[in-house]
Amino acid sequence: MYAVFIKEINSFLNSLIAYIVIAVFLTTIGLLMWVFPESSILEYGYADMGTLFNLGPYVFMFLIPAITMRFFAEEKRTGTNELLFTRPMTGASIILGKYLAGFVLVLLSILPTLLYFYSVYQLGNPVGNLDISGTVGSYIGLLLLGGVFVSIGVFASAITENQVVAFVLAVFLCFVLYSGLDSLAAIDIWGSSALILQELSMIFHYGALSRGLIDMSDVVYFLSVIAVMLLLTQLVLNGRKW
Repeated sequence: MYAVFIKEINSFLNSLIAYIVIAVFLTTIGLLMWVFPESSILEYGYADMGTLFNLGPYVFMFLIPAITMRFFAEEKRTGTNELLFTRPMTGASIILGKYLAGFVLVLLSILPTLLYFYSVYQLGNPVGNLDISGTVGSYIGLLLLGGVFVSIGVFASAITENQVVAFVLAVFLCFVLYSGLDSLAAIDIWGSSALILQELSMIFHYGALSRGLIDMSDVVYFLSVIAVMLLLTQLVLNGRKW
């Protein structure tokens, strides 16, 4: 697992992928928070990190699949997947190595936004007039959400050797699991089942964490989705034998 993890990290750092993803994420969020009048904190005149945590998931929804689409698809297309099996590693360790590499890149994307947090903190009147507990919960939720998106991207990449197909499939699955189920639950045809659909959506648990209430049921939900997606990835790879 460690060898695969280092290989993927080095691949990121030796190419423009990681730098482009981080730059695009920070630039997009920065423009939304400080420049665009519809969402600018300066226009609202209220010290709040809501723009980052409300729109960040949708930015990640496209950027993370762009990272993960090559994980297995590229290996299968170029035939380098066969080299992995010459090493004493299990399929699970290969999957985990790639997943952790993607998760680290997500973490590196989120860390610089602490500068935005510091800026908003200083802009408060008085200084520090900011919902700290809600902000901490939102950061935890965004990190867990990024972890889920990475696992979905890994799964999508394992299904096909076409990177474009892997990207589109990952974006679709991320959207459905994040807000699609919640939108379906709002349709007045489900009756009592609407609550079940709502609780299955990631936006429901992400919203709960954003309120600053770190409930273990929400954390377990995200970790469970990650585990299920990685397990499905292993089943796909074992079934196809790459």
